[in-house]
Amino acid sequence: MNYIDAHVHVWTDDTAHYPLARDYRVEEMKPKRFTPEDLFRHTRPAGVDRINLIQMSYYGYDNSYMLDMIAGYKDVFCGTAVIDPNAEAPDRLMGELAKRKVRAFRIYPGLERGVKPNQGKGKNWLRAAGYDKMFAAAAKNNQAISCLINPDALPDLERMCRKHPSTPVLIDHLARIGADGTIRDADVTALCNMAQYKKVMVKIGAFYGLGKKKPPYDDLAPLIRRVIQAFGVERCMWESDCPFQVVEHKYADSIELVSKRLDFLSAADRDWLLRRTAETFFFPKKP
Repeated sequence: MNYIDAHVHVWTDDTAHYPLARDYRVEEMKPKRFTPEDLFRHTRPAGVDRINLIQMSYYGYDNSYMLDMIAGYKDVFCGTAVIDPNAEAPDRLMGELAKRKVRAFRIYPGLERGVKPNQGKGKNWLRAAGYDKMFAAAAKNNQAISCLINPDALPDLERMCRKHPSTPVLIDHLARIGADGTIRDADVTALCNMAQYKKVMVKIGAFYGLGKKKPPYDDLAPLIRRVIQAFGVERCMWESDCPFQVVEHKYADSIELVSKRLDFLSAADRDWLLRRTAETFFFPKKP
């Protein structure tokens, strides 16, 4: 089937070789480990053979474990790194990491202040000077700025997309619409309005954490339909957000919503969502 999972985290319990960032403790690692081999037990039976790894927050700006896994499993992984937007030359580092199959860079409100994910506020969150450097470098290198955000962060992201229209941008987890259990029309409209910026793409996934948060996730169908109608399937890609998808739910629960349950999708649409969009961006064919 050759599906591609656009969003997975991996980490190891070997903290001697891969130490945690300053503000993290071993007790926070839940599950204790989720290595590539742990991951493959879920992906291989589902027909997923390529994966975009997302730097795990436990490691802060040290992308070593992710980069080692990319190098150790050739032709399986590419990566989304996390770097310090306040560093002297984040744009130069982005170019260097491109050589190691890093195709995107995760940002979120509070990253520039050292705030943990999902703890920062979305108003004026992209004002650090380093973000302009990162957006410019991403356009130059054809790397994406991958945004872990709630709907309140969309206005400032729109400002940056307007300023940097050539920069590929990924919005993770459907902008976490419905994370509090309520899918608000205003939030869906705000996300769909981002479709006017032709380089913006959306990851369709993390279903375990949105809306009713119960398989088979049919309550998310209207949200997904509106997003796909706005962006087109060519700018939408499926993601599982493992291992969090498989803590209480199953990997199949996530992939089958797209592969079997959304009746408004054609066979070609499903192919774009489950493979072609992610393949086009994360695994481009060499010239």
